[in-house]
Amino acid sequence: MASENIYRHILIDEDSVTPKYLQIVNSVLKAVQQGYVGMDYVLPSINDLSFELNIARDTAERAYRQLKKLGVVGSIPGKGYFISDVDIRQDIRVLLLFNKLSAHKKIIYDAFVDTLGDHAAIDFYIYNNDVALFRRVVRNRRKGYTHVVIIPHFIEGSEKAAEIIDSITEGQLILLDKAVEGVQRPYGSVYEDFGTDIYGALVQALPRLSRYRRLRLLTRTPSYFPAEIREGFERFCIQYAFPFDTLQNADQIRPDEGDVFLSLTEDDMLTLIDRILSEGLQPGTDVGLISYNETPGSDSSSTASPPSPQISKPWERWPPE
Repeated sequence: MASENIYRHILIDEDSVTPKYLQIVNSVLKAVQQGYVGMDYVLPSINDLSFELNIARDTAERAYRQLKKLGVVGSIPGKGYFISDVDIRQDIRVLLLFNKLSAHKKIIYDAFVDTLGDHAAIDFYIYNNDVALFRRVVRNRRKGYTHVVIIPHFIEGSEKAAEIIDSITEGQLILLDKAVEGVQRPYGSVYEDFGTDIYGALVQALPRLSRYRRLRLLTRTPSYFPAEIREGFERFCIQYAFPFDTLQNADQIRPDEGDVFLSLTEDDMLTLIDRILSEGLQPGTDVGLISYNETPGSDSSSTASPPSPQISKPWERWPPE
């Protein structure tokens, strides 16, 4: 088979969170594996690739560096880049659909990349807890995935999730973090029992919580957090005779001595600490703090006296092109 123009096979999806250089790498590998470009095929120069794909020169250069590292592409000074090996095994193609970017989601993503290595292509999308965007990504997805991995959290429209997921008929389906009622196709799953888990965590913290008089859940409406969190929280408070309430707006909270706040978001936790300090109270002593979703490495989740938390956001500059 004669080699085709490589640009027919390099696909850049602006909706994907997969770095653009990896999208180029995966496209070239797929084109070679399927026989569309052959041995000694001369690839475009870095400048031409950058111009034709409307990407940064550094992105094109990084893609070629990765292809050289994989042994698929060679280069000769003054002559450019060419296909140096067509014996490629990239048998795993994974579609990752995450509801949002966060520190612990990055841990999951990194685990996939580290475990699967160079013999897998991963297309990564974020749908921002939006069921309409989730549907669009699913409809516009590329073909040929061997695995589809979804973290299914939605602010609204979660009742439509099963129908959308069932429309993905290819590949092995894996659902992470949350169960989805009504999915008909076979799938594997690893998910949290949110109500039982928050109840159990509070029971473990009971010796420290007993120093306080009231528990307060700080959440948001609308929110992608499962309702089971609130149910487990209220079950604990009723069983152990804690006065409790649920609050929506961290900016309008007036904390009292003897309160314990369970915050579902880091941003609310920071606002809450500011509110506590403005009342002349000591976080972790006068007012207890529990962070539901804590960035690894931060110290904001203790009911002991914490330092002012320095919460890092490792994805502020992630992903690169």
